[in-house]
Amino acid sequence: MPELCTIRSVMQDDLPTLLQWRNHPHIRRYMLTQHEITAEEHLNWYAHASQDTTRRLLMIEESRIPIGYVQFSAVTAGGISQWGFYARPDAPRGTGKKLGTTALTHAFSELKLHKVCGQAIDINTASQTFHQRLGFKQEGVLRDQHCMAGVYHSLICFGLLAHEWQASSHAKEHTHANH
Repeated sequence: MPELCTIRSVMQDDLPTLLQWRNHPHIRRYMLTQHEITAEEHLNWYAHASQDTTRRLLMIEESRIPIGYVQFSAVTAGGISQWGFYARPDAPRGTGKKLGTTALTHAFSELKLHKVCGQAIDINTASQTFHQRLGFKQEGVLRDQHCMAGVYHSLICFGLLAHEWQASSHAKEHTHANH
């Protein structure tokens, strides 16, 4: 039986790893902020974000090895939260599913969210497919919403409700694996 993934808060010691992941070309190319993040910017982001009581900065681990990062914003019980995430750049195939199911199980069971929303830039078809495979529904398109290197791109908006997650095979697999 495969090792279950765990989720924990990001700690100061994780910052060098997160910065390295975030600046990796395969991750950065689909971010809305595409420049290489400096160490100072990264520390300032963490200092601000870690003080926000409605944000959750989370590390997903498998066998105590970090495999990805997830963030939820505007977290309140019964609330609606935006999420953002990325897997470790050298993560093996299947890591995204583990990251997503661990994070969404946490979002709906521990954080008691009503809805998780996500966005994917139009050229990131892998993220769009990822959201759909996890049960998210496409809820809209923000046309020409973001300019990257002089080219406008649309943002695809996704939403997943708690009851949809609870009824999904992903949630059942994750719950079943915990028993």
